[in-house]
Amino acid sequence: MPHLADLAARAELGRAAVIPDGLPPGSDVGNLAILGYDPARYHTGRAPIEAAAMGVELAPDEVAYRCNLVTMDDHDTMVDFAAGHVASEQSHAIVAALDDELGGGRDGVRFFPGVEYRHLCVLPREYADADCVPPHDLTGQRAVLPTGPASPFLVRLMDASRPVVRAAATEVGSIATQIWLWGQGMRPQLPRFDDQFGVGGRLSSAVDLVRGLGVLMGIDVVDVPGATAGFDNDYAAQRDAAIESLRDRDFFMLHVEATDEAGHQGAIDEKVGALERWDADIIGPLVRALDGERYRVLLLPDHATPCALRTHTADPVPYLLFDSESPVGSGGEYTERGVAACAPVAAHHLMGRLLRA
Repeated sequence: MPHLADLAARAELGRAAVIPDGLPPGSDVGNLAILGYDPARYHTGRAPIEAAAMGVELAPDEVAYRCNLVTMDDHDTMVDFAAGHVASEQSHAIVAALDDELGGGRDGVRFFPGVEYRHLCVLPREYADADCVPPHDLTGQRAVLPTGPASPFLVRLMDASRPVVRAAATEVGSIATQIWLWGQGMRPQLPRFDDQFGVGGRLSSAVDLVRGLGVLMGIDVVDVPGATAGFDNDYAAQRDAAIESLRDRDFFMLHVEATDEAGHQGAIDEKVGALERWDADIIGPLVRALDGERYRVLLLPDHATPCALRTHTADPVPYLLFDSESPVGSGGEYTERGVAACAPVAAHHLMGRLLRA
């Protein structure tokens, strides 16, 4: 990654604590922190953020759950938390069948289609109190069902989904076998980004979670053709969208999901390939396009997803903060090993430094 190495040699490097103690190591928490919002103060759950991206309005007496389509075997082992990365056209038919059979407002239950395997289930607020394990933490393991006061209702709903999902999946050629509910929460109240930092901006992401944060913060979400949550993502298209946006807005957030997906799959070659695409298609061309301008870059992941573990961890992550007007020139290496001696800083403080006047 020669372009990253060149930038790192002229930047401030360190470790950022993107996941505060006591919060789950997920993209909802991590991206809140990266965007400058203290997750300990503002985080209410993952699903309500995705609801905002999908245009689903939550009433004060409702709770949103993330509703994965998953593949379980006959021994209740989580074979695939993404149901083979079911295509959206297939999954939408399955979610429609779920809403017809189990939702549609009956008992306050509603299902909403999202992207690929990621969907939404809205329930009455009385079913908010439950401890749910993310399905990507269970790959190859026996299912760990929800616990807590709301768990009997959740487990019944998940069990009832099995014949509905299997029948609809058979019709569309999917390996999905049931739903998995997790990541619940009520709609968060987030101050607008431009009120917080005095800067307006846009973002590009193929993930509803990140797009939802943009909606809730008043950051314009750019739809980039070719941007996907998989390994076929069009990095160059997202880069060009960033360059175009910076002509009239001071801030742009560019989010790519491929490295996280590779970590979940334990796909080392895909992870290396995604990182090298970042370097060749985004970092290098973006820095060249900004040559002669005053600009700053903040680069970091929203959490770690080691291939060896195939799930998220709460470990601090490397960050890079570059200012074209005052390069640091530390000659550091942007890797976990390269910043291991640095004391972690709270990630939600970095955005203020990036956007300082």
